[in-house]
Formats: sequence, C-alpha cells, structure tokens
Amino acid sequence: MRIGPYAIEPRVVLAPMAGVTDKPFRLLCKQLGAGLAVSEMTISDPRFWNTPKSLRRMDHAGEPDPVNVQIAGTEPRQLAEAARYNVDQGAQIIDINMGCPAKKVCNAWAGSALMRDEALVARILEAVAAAVEVPVTLKIRTGWCAEVRNAPAIARIAEDAGIAALAIHGRTRNQHYTGQAEYDTIAEVKSRLRIPVVANGDIDSPAKAAFVLAYTGADAVMVGRAAQGRPWIFRQIAHYLATGEELPEPAVAEVRDILLGHLQALHAFYGEEQGVRIARKHLGWYAKDRPENAAFRAVVNRAQTAAEQLALTRDYFDALEAGVAFALPEVA
Repeated sequence: MRIGPYAIEPRVVLAPMAGVTDKPFRLLCKQLGAGLAVSEMTISDPRFWNTPKSLRRMDHAGEPDPVNVQIAGTEPRQLAEAARYNVDQGAQIIDINMGCPAKKVCNAWAGSALMRDEALVARILEAVAAAVEVPVTLKIRTGWCAEVRNAPAIARIAEDAGIAALAIHGRTRNQHYTGQAEYDTIAEVKSRLRIPVVANGDIDSPAKAAFVLAYTGADAVMVGRAAQGRPWIFRQIAHYLATGEELPEPAVAEVRDILLGHLQALHAFYGEEQGVRIARKHLGWYAKDRPENAAFRAVVNRAQTAAEQLALTRDYFDALEAGVAFALPEVA
C-alpha cells in the first residue's frame, strides 16, 4: 500500500487513540512491526496549540518516516490552517478525524458527527487537501447510526476531494465500541474506490487480520485497542500475512524488557510525576491477562517515583519468569 510517496509496509497500521498513541507508544509499535502509526488527534483551534498537551502531541523529533498526524475540528478554514501548521512541525501525512464517537467531540460537531453533513465534509476535505502538499487521509465510521450508513457516499466525496487514503471503522457512531464490527460496508466502499482503503474494528489477532483483508479487499488493516498491552501484535500480524504462520507469544523476559523500555520512555517524555501516572494504565494493560494482575496493579498504582515503578515492574516479571508467586511488598 502507498500513501502518496510513502510505501506502507507491512500493511498493518496503529490506529489513533486519544490518551494512548502518544510518541512513546507510536515509536514502540513501529519498532515492533507497525507499518504506520497515527498520532493522537490534535485540535484545530490555534488557541490551544501552545498548551503542554498540544506541544507534546506535535513533538515528532526522532520519529521514523512517515510521520502521520491526525487533526480534528469542524471549520474548513481552521482545519486547513491546522494542517499547514502541523506540516511545519514535521507531519508528513495529515489525517482528518471523522471517526471519533466521543460525546464531547461530537457535541462540538467534530469527529463522527461530521458524517451527518456531507456538504460540510466536502468543504473540509477540499480545504485541507488544497492547503498542504503532503498526502491527506481520512478516518470515518460506517455512518452515524444503523439507519444511516453513508460511508460509501463519504468515501466518494473523499476520493473526489483528493484524499490519498481512507480508513473505516466497521461501526456506526451510535455503536461507539459496543457490539461487533461489520465489514460489508468496508467491502462495498473498497469496491467503489481507486484510493487505498484501511479496514479497522475488532482486529485482534493475525488470523482476524487476514480474514478482514480477504473479506473486504482492503489494502491494509488498522489495529487499535488490541495493541494496548500487546504492541507485538504488529509483528505477529505482519509475519502471518507474509508466511501464513503464527509467531509464538513473546517470552516473559521479552515482555518485561519491552515494558521497562516503554516505562522509561514515558518517564523521559512526560517527566517523572506525569510519566509515572500515565504509565499506570499501560501497566494494567500489559498485565491484564495474568492471574496476578490484582496484586500487580495494587503495587504499581502505589508507586510514586520512576525508580519505584521500574523496580516493582521488574520484580513482578522476574517472578513470572521464575515461576514463583509475586510477593506483594509491605506498605511503607
């Protein structure tokens, strides 16, 4: 799959997720096999571009090509200016968010709410595509609700506006993340377009990725929640698509090393206090399938310093590797 001048290989993409796909996580997923990683959405309102949150989201120093930045908003001229600004900050692909189902986003008539106004969609896409020389992509859902699955119409508008690739989550906005993703709409869209289509929704294993690619005819798959605590899923999917063979799950020692490296990157990126706090959700995701999860969460949520968080994490995984019960430390 190509997006403008960029070859996306392997054809498995990290989905943009607010509060998850920050720079440390994008770098980790790329190292572990993602062909592309999309940033957390950056607001298009320039009044917020100099906040600590926005400045971190626009930090792409050392990030391997291509740097893909998602922008969100509702006003065409403002989104066009946001695209130009982010390109100046290092973005090599601009992605427009029309898929987020969050109430606070949709209430501002952004995210997937935009799919209710096809004329506005056309104005936004035309304005952003004309504003920058880098490829512009779009992420949508199948529609606003089960009765209005207008992804095919939005897709046609996107292709006509010069959008370089389209990602579709196989749910309506009203479904949020409930129920099961459906892929018939994605297959219909793909059959009508010349531009690449990326299929998203419930892709949680190599076999599921291969099934969705075959069923929809999509050019790539996009993985979201299944990568939380399992960033190696990208290399597993890539290997399966290339060989038809499943890689084994990583050994405990490798999971420990991946996690410790992730924690250190979070501490360095956010600073110790905020990094320790943000790391807690990742620690929970890494340990979610372990029987000792409750004890582990109790300990790491108590950690107040980076050194303590790293030491407790190392002890936990060392105990798993040795096949002994994790000893819950005494509270100081």
